[in-house]
Amino acid sequence: MTESSSTATLACVSAPHEPSWREGVKTGMPSLFGIGAWGLVVGIAMVKSGLAIPQALGMTLMVFAGSAQLAALPLIASNAPVWVIFLTALVVNLRFVIFSALLAPHFSHLPWRQRLMLGYVAGDMTVALFLQKYPSEAPQVGKLSYLKGLLYPNWISWQVGSIAGIFLGSTVPAEWGLSFAGTLAIICVMIPLMVGRPALCGVLVAGAVSVLAHDLPYKLGLLVAVLVGMLTAMVIEETADKWRSKRG
Repeated sequence: MTESSSTATLACVSAPHEPSWREGVKTGMPSLFGIGAWGLVVGIAMVKSGLAIPQALGMTLMVFAGSAQLAALPLIASNAPVWVIFLTALVVNLRFVIFSALLAPHFSHLPWRQRLMLGYVAGDMTVALFLQKYPSEAPQVGKLSYLKGLLYPNWISWQVGSIAGIFLGSTVPAEWGLSFAGTLAIICVMIPLMVGRPALCGVLVAGAVSVLAHDLPYKLGLLVAVLVGMLTAMVIEETADKWRSKRG
């Protein structure tokens, strides 16, 4: 393939393609309610944890990582050391490094600013849905439009829910049991992502460890559970790959 034809092929990946955009929006539509509900709960949790409204707004707009926010908020409220808060959020968000590595081969030709923006708005569900549609790194028409159709509605749904929660936080009674509602919202988002034995085993092990390590100080049980769950999934996947390669 000549350089000019290769450039033209890569250009078709990033060129606006309305059908692919609409398909991405349609594919991600079923998850938007769960994302919005999760954002609502996190928004309320930020205010209930003692953050002022400007602080909560800044957090939701800059961080855009509900699991890290939910992990950090109890630590902030309990005046945990900064290093514990930072390390917990970092470990919970390690999966985004994997997401970026999976998306990078598809869009390495894009300017770094555009790739940075895509990384910012990327989420668990959207990356999983994109890779189901485009498992191959080969250039295809409408790839970027499809990804944007997944990412932007997902981001908007989260922010609408989160900002609503921030402004409603002071009016919501504590007895409503929002922590349980947050758990339900997270489960609604997670279930479609539990595809394959490694992911399922990782989730089950992480859940068991989080219960066993519940009494650790500074909410370190969550940190330990995430690490053990991730390692479990990685070990099972690597073992399965070796077993398949020996058989094949």
